Amino acid sequence: MGEKQMKQTLNEKQRWYWKKNITLILSLLVVWAIVAFGGAILFAEPLYHVRFLNVTLSYWIAHQGAILVFICLILIYALRMDKLDKKYKEIMNEGKME
Repeated sequence: MGEKQMKQTLNEKQRWYWKKNITLILSLLVVWAIVAFGGAILFAEPLYHVRFLNVTLSYWIAHQGAILVFICLILIYALRMDKLDKKYKEIMNEGKME
C-alpha cells in the first residue's frame, strides 16, 4: 500500500472516529438540555403539582435532578468512549497488518 493511500485511509478512519465522538457528545447534550430546561423551566408549571420527596418535582429537577442526570451522562460518555477507543484501536491495528 502506498503512503498516499495509507494517509487517505488513516484520514477516513479519523473522520469516522470523530463523527462517532461528536454524535455521542451531541446526543448526550440534547438529553441534558431536555432534562435541565424541560424539567426545570418549560414544564415547571405542570410538574409543580407533583410532589417528590416532600418538594415539588420541578424544584427537585432544577436543584438535584439535572445534576444527577449530568453525572450519569458523564459516566455514560466515559464508558461509550472507552468502547469507541477500543474499536478504533482495533481498526488502526488492522491497517498496520496489511
